[in-house]
Amino acid sequence: MFRTSTGEEIFIIDAHTHLWDASPANQRNQYGRGWIDCFYDYHRNLSPAEYVWPLSDFERYSPERMAQDEFVKGYVDMAILQPTYLTEFFINGFNTIEQNSVMKQRYPERFILNGAWDARDGDAGLEYLRRQKDEWDIKGVKLYTAEWRGASKGYKLSSPEAYRYLEECARLGITNIHVHKGPTIYPLNRDAFDVADVDDAASRFPELNFIVEHVGLPRLEDFCWIAVQEKNVYAGLAVALPFIYPRPRYFAEIMANLLFWVGPDKILFGSDYAIWEPRWLVERFMAFELPQDLKDEFKVDLTLDVKRKIMGLNAARLYGIDPEEQLKKLGNDELAQQASSVEGMSKSQAGGAGSSARAETGA
Repeated sequence: MFRTSTGEEIFIIDAHTHLWDASPANQRNQYGRGWIDCFYDYHRNLSPAEYVWPLSDFERYSPERMAQDEFVKGYVDMAILQPTYLTEFFINGFNTIEQNSVMKQRYPERFILNGAWDARDGDAGLEYLRRQKDEWDIKGVKLYTAEWRGASKGYKLSSPEAYRYLEECARLGITNIHVHKGPTIYPLNRDAFDVADVDDAASRFPELNFIVEHVGLPRLEDFCWIAVQEKNVYAGLAVALPFIYPRPRYFAEIMANLLFWVGPDKILFGSDYAIWEPRWLVERFMAFELPQDLKDEFKVDLTLDVKRKIMGLNAARLYGIDPEEQLKKLGNDELAQQASSVEGMSKSQAGGAGSSARAETGA
């Protein structure tokens, strides 16, 4: 829970997190090594120095550390686990639903566990999707359209093969389709993450919600023109948000465009943990203000009510969560008790934005 300097409580859902294993023992080939090195470059180049991890910690971290970083130190009330399989690069997969389920089992009220599918997996993949629904009652999936599979280097969300899976998602009640449409990661191809294929899929399946992770960067304008037309297309801020630290003007321009085109009801906070820790992202975002020239040009503003929606209420609506009821469940759990005793967490200075905010963790 984050509390502003005026006592306003902000319910936070981190809509983009992972528990991954990129340790050398799990790297299948040079591409696994290159993948985590690329992730680490994002991490160290966009994070404040005090939040940069040693590479060995970044390659593989414990469930306990993740819980601490999210819920004890990071102001987060709930988090959504988003799988990324990458079995061509990692022996046991990089970040599968089976790996992520450890967090759900340990902290069932804190985590939402999403599944995954790949349109190239045919009937066997559809059966695996049904098993994920049966075993974990998933409400969403994370898709990686640029993932390599044998000789194939990606697929289209608008393909007939993908539509079989989207039809099955609709039938099973898996309504939240999180799709990576943003910066590439070595060695994947940038064009395979092009946001264009979201357009037809969203039109064809109005009963599903398409959360475009990373807001389509570097194709922000393309994404915005799709999202303004398709009412079921949402913006996931993971990867865009960390620019608030090294390039605040760039981040302000991203936010002004999103608020103008997409609107405050369709933007979701996400840290992309463990690429970035939520604590500094939350502090800086809650203290952030749009420059006056962007307010004047776009006729938008990052008010407290807008931030409240982005930080948690929008994701709560998509996943059928009542924030007040959820906070009651979380109020006395182990993590809330730990958070309440963390020295210095009752008052935080949101660095770099010129304004202070008082913060609390736990429920």
